[in-house]
Amino acid sequence: MPGKAAKVIVTEKQYAILKKFADARTSEVSLSKRSRIILLAFEGKNNEAIEQEVGLQHDAVGVWRRRWRDNWQRLISIECAEQPHVLEREIRTLLSDQPRTGRKPTITPEQQAAIFKKACEDPKDRMRG
Repeated sequence: MPGKAAKVIVTEKQYAILKKFADARTSEVSLSKRSRIILLAFEGKNNEAIEQEVGLQHDAVGVWRRRWRDNWQRLISIECAEQPHVLEREIRTLLSDQPRTGRKPTITPEQQAAIFKKACEDPKDRMRG
């Protein structure tokens, strides 16, 4: 049974920024796709239609719709109080991946430095010594 998709609201300034990201040939693919998700949701498309058009899985479309909805009030505050480039930067950040913890390193920084030092040595110097 399908759930209720997060409602997406976009101001004119936000729309212009999202359109710029979605249409730019030099944008990261992920930023372009995520911008298109927000624009298509704003146009009233459901998650299934957006998923087909953008090429992402259903869950991913919902994630970006919810993230936009949850941050919309903050974006409005920025739009009203800041310069346009600040709003653009915040939208870019919002549509970026969250930092991940990842796996803990298995070697220490000292070991890594020793490896780099060894790798940068001239092999001829080892043969002479």
